[in-house]
Amino acid sequence: MDKTYFTELAAFNRASTAEVCSWLRQISDAQWQQPVISSFKSIRETVLHMVNAENAWLQRLKHEPVIRVDQTFTGSRQELLDLWEQTSQQLSDWVTGFDEIQLTAPFRYRRFNGQEYTSRYYQVLAHVVNHATYHRGQLVTLLRRVGFTAIQSTDLIGFYRV
Repeated sequence: MDKTYFTELAAFNRASTAEVCSWLRQISDAQWQQPVISSFKSIRETVLHMVNAENAWLQRLKHEPVIRVDQTFTGSRQELLDLWEQTSQQLSDWVTGFDEIQLTAPFRYRRFNGQEYTSRYYQVLAHVVNHATYHRGQLVTLLRRVGFTAIQSTDLIGFYRV
């Protein structure tokens, strides 16, 4: 395990976020808000969760106060997608600047419910990317359910093949 691996994962996350955002900019407002049966009530709610989670982890990693996007965001779809892309870029930048020696160091953080945990930095970084990958898969299904089919793979191996 080395920093190169996590730098690549962060770049993959950033590229996949950009791809998904390009799809989400093409759907109608009705598709964006359409009720669906999934982990969240709509595509919008799924994206809001993803942005909130990635932003919260980035703030924790930077030792900044966590501001919950899901409780404060009132902007448009375009603004939410822009925020998501900015957050993914900032996460990638943070990983690029991270000291590789610290990858196995303990990292203390609080969950939204106030519980304190300790994980290793590498575990948190892997989780952030894995969490986003999980929900991108959900978005693919949700987009198909609302009639959007111009979807391409965002698998990690495809990122490496480019």
